[in-house]
Amino acid sequence: MPTANSGSRAARHASNTSSKSSYKKKTQPPKKKKRLVLKIFLGLLIAGMVAFLAGVGLFWFYARQAPKLEDDKLNATVSSKLYDINNEIFEDLGAEKRELIQPNDVPQLLKDAIVSVEDRRFYKHIGVDPIRIIGSALSNVKNGGLQGGSTLTQQLIKLSYFSTKESDQTLKRKAQEAWMAVRLEREKSKEEILTYYINKVYMANGFYGMETAAENYYGKHLSELDLPQTALLAGMPQAPNSYDPYTKPDTAKERRDVVLYTMYDNKKISKAEYEKAKATPIDEGLVPLKASDDNRKVVDNYVKEVINEVKAKTGKNVYTDGLDIYTNLDMNAQKQLYDIVNSDQYVAFPDDKMQVASTVIDVASGQVRAQIGGRHIPDDVQLGNNLAVNTQRDVGSTVKPIMDYGPAIENLNYSTGRLMVDKPTKYPGTDIDVFNSDLTYQGVITMRRAIMGSRNTTAVQTFDEVGKENIMPFIKGLGIDYKNLEASNAISSNTSDVDGDKYGISSLKLAAAYAAFANNGIYNKPYYVNKVVFNDGTSVDYQPDGKRAMKASTAYMMTDMLKDVLNGGTGFNGAIPGLIQAAKTGTSNYTDEDLARMGTTEKGIAPDSTFVGYTTHYAVSVWTGYNDRNTPIYQEYYGIASDVYREIMSYLSQNVSNDDWVQPDSVVRVGNELYVKDAYEVPNVQVLPSTTSSAPQPESSSTVESSSTKEAESSSSSSSESAPSSSEAPPSTEQPASSSSAEQPATSEQPPEPSSSSSQEPPQPPESSSKPDENKAA
Repeated sequence: MPTANSGSRAARHASNTSSKSSYKKKTQPPKKKKRLVLKIFLGLLIAGMVAFLAGVGLFWFYARQAPKLEDDKLNATVSSKLYDINNEIFEDLGAEKRELIQPNDVPQLLKDAIVSVEDRRFYKHIGVDPIRIIGSALSNVKNGGLQGGSTLTQQLIKLSYFSTKESDQTLKRKAQEAWMAVRLEREKSKEEILTYYINKVYMANGFYGMETAAENYYGKHLSELDLPQTALLAGMPQAPNSYDPYTKPDTAKERRDVVLYTMYDNKKISKAEYEKAKATPIDEGLVPLKASDDNRKVVDNYVKEVINEVKAKTGKNVYTDGLDIYTNLDMNAQKQLYDIVNSDQYVAFPDDKMQVASTVIDVASGQVRAQIGGRHIPDDVQLGNNLAVNTQRDVGSTVKPIMDYGPAIENLNYSTGRLMVDKPTKYPGTDIDVFNSDLTYQGVITMRRAIMGSRNTTAVQTFDEVGKENIMPFIKGLGIDYKNLEASNAISSNTSDVDGDKYGISSLKLAAAYAAFANNGIYNKPYYVNKVVFNDGTSVDYQPDGKRAMKASTAYMMTDMLKDVLNGGTGFNGAIPGLIQAAKTGTSNYTDEDLARMGTTEKGIAPDSTFVGYTTHYAVSVWTGYNDRNTPIYQEYYGIASDVYREIMSYLSQNVSNDDWVQPDSVVRVGNELYVKDAYEVPNVQVLPSTTSSAPQPESSSTVESSSTKEAESSSSSSSESAPSSSEAPPSTEQPASSSSAEQPATSEQPPEPSSSSSQEPPQPPESSSKPDENKAA
């Protein structure tokens, strides 16, 4: 029978059973929640892993497309500096004006400033900074964007390979940037990376690199800057124009002070140093910025030729390779020439549209001292067409000494007193008449008189007598190339072969050719650059390239005649009182076809007017005309070219000796005329003046008729004139044919010369059947 205790135990058991059942029911929901949380966690973990793996895959996909690391990309492009003959910089070529600094030269103070404000863990990370990335990511989630986590290494990659525009900062770009930064850290040291950055960054006002900024803002090197100056430069790259101390001093000071605080916080400076630097005015130590270079237009044509020459000789890029280029430019002469051409202070130009091309060459070396290739060039034109180099315009009768009379002296031993006949003449092998500028003829004259008066008929005759086979190598020796010569080239530089500056005669070529006359027959190829220093410190020098183009006797005799062009000849307007010099004029003409096309019959107009002259120091050529050849120069302005010449030659001759040329032993002077020694027996009597009122006309180049025959011809030809009585144009009854041995003079009044016509081939017709380009060169 159950007892009371057993009942009590049963009751307790029932109660316990009930309690356990109740407990189980109460604790069931928390277990389910835990399982749910666990499931969510696992789901998120799996999703995160999937996202991570996808991110890694995407990162790797983008990274594989990243550009290759190249030193050329990392190295900052450096502009090239151009120096004049006084070693003064006159031009800085390059899109980015920059001075490089080497790793060993970077001051520790600058390193501390940059690292403190830009990348505190620079010396610890591997190119990317995970801690900074996480902080940046949280900021981007909160504020939007894709910025803020870049290390200095990543910034360098961005500066070297990618656009810095905010709109271009895509996930792909950021992934490639990070990957390349890691790779770069494996290949370069921290010091190299920091130096690349210092040289790359933009520093406002057109300056790149912190060394450049230091030199232009403070007039010092980076190593010479104090703490506040260093802090300012270290903080500028993030927003250079906003932190410009010249235009934004307040924001510049705020940024500088931020840099100072980060340096203090990073334990790179003391509290006292921080406070002192912070109290320093932002403009302390700043120097005035140099004004924009006013020389750009002055030297534009010259700079263009320097660029072309450096590229041809070195293969270097002047805009990126950081060259020091030492030129032959005389800046004072260049400025003077520019002012003469571009103002009305010196020369009364007819209008602003007339163009001028002029070149100044050092006679002894061929160095180009100054050059202008156009007038009133628009401000927006840089490195445009240089008319002094690249032109097909006609230099007219300035070709006569180099095409006709020079080759005649060189090859046929003509003397300055050689008798010639200014008479009606046709271009050999044609029915085309050759006219003089005054439409008259002077009869028998000396070669000296022919050059002084710039007679076209005698020039064409001489050209034919010398022969193209002798003229071609002569002019080639003077740097003048023609594929073919035509009879009209006796008085014209025109050529049917148009190929840039290859064929024809430019201002540059003309000055260089005449410089050979001034340099005793030695031709120096004109050049602009005498030395190039490369960015690795190596250099190359360029010396004059002098070669004998003609005998010293030819150069001296030609110079002697060209002196008279200034003294009583066509070049009188270029004469400078007291100055020993020689010169030649040149004026081209319109053909009848040109005039018909222009719709005019007006006389006294020309498309080109040229003047070239020289002293023992300088050779100067000047061309004038209009861009549109159909716009004429009127006769009253033919002298503009000689005006420009006179002004610049006067300037050039101020501080140099006024030397005359020394007569070589190979030349003999008899009276006023010069003869090649040993070419024949030179008479020991002076040439006597003519007493005849009319000039005889020869039957051929070796025989001169009597004056009565000439008078008969003169009476039947209204266009013929009597030759003026002159000691330089004496009458002669006969001139002997050439001989292989020296001959006695036929008369005591005129020394004979070897005549070449009897041994010359018959005159050949022009190589072109078209009408010569000019027939009245002056």
